[in-house]
Amino acid sequence: MARPEPGLTLVGGGRMGSALAGGWIKSGYAGPIAVLTPRPSDLLRSWENDGKIRLNPESATASTLVIAVKPQVFPKILDELRTMVGPDTLVLSVMAGITLSSLADKLGTSRVARAMPNTPGLVGEGMTLLCMPEGAADDDTAYLQELLTPLGAVEGPLGENQISAATALSGCGPAYAFLLAEVMAAAGVAHGLDEALALRLAQKTVQGAGALMMDSDEPPSTLRENVTSPGGVTKAALDVLMRDGAMPSLMKEAVAEAIRRDRELSGD
Repeated sequence: MARPEPGLTLVGGGRMGSALAGGWIKSGYAGPIAVLTPRPSDLLRSWENDGKIRLNPESATASTLVIAVKPQVFPKILDELRTMVGPDTLVLSVMAGITLSSLADKLGTSRVARAMPNTPGLVGEGMTLLCMPEGAADDDTAYLQELLTPLGAVEGPLGENQISAATALSGCGPAYAFLLAEVMAAAGVAHGLDEALALRLAQKTVQGAGALMMDSDEPPSTLRENVTSPGGVTKAALDVLMRDGAMPSLMKEAVAEAIRRDRELSGD
């Protein structure tokens, strides 16, 4: 199968679509980028004004069609999507829960793939999961890996049976990290810190811990132990966070619920 010609058609201009487009723009992607969205954000309009994308051009057969809408929207725009799919179109879906077989059946092509980026891709620090159908051309896999690399790390191709669990970690994961910073700051305010100071402390601490973790050869458990002195302040806090029913149990429960919802969306 021939490698797609440069040129992207992105359907969906929300947070995920903007993260994708922003990553491609920052990487200096050579081909034209068309973005179709009913309500373009100010950010998208600024990119159009700078000549970096084309907003809502007339529908045409796409070389590479990237679908970045909520899965609930997919059935509503199927007729329009089908007009963009030709015999050589490569389709990449970033919709949670929509399986490869469902994509192929509804769009009338077997040349489909799934990816699950996360929003840190907007700053090139994302984690993207890639899932290819059985028998996919090596050129298609290599092209999509290259296409997704500007967003950050790419993991895969993964088996579709792994996508729900992996999505519950990396796809949903930024929200977990944001919640951690949010509740850390709120706890600081509850104990007398100024709100702006508490937020700065929480944000920088989460950022710094992530950078240290990625720069270290040690697993997170060892890094945690390294900063936890017996009988010290950190140990007192962790005794609360790690007790029965606390953070470890809640995270397992949260990931299980995310997996359940992803499979519910896919009809499994």
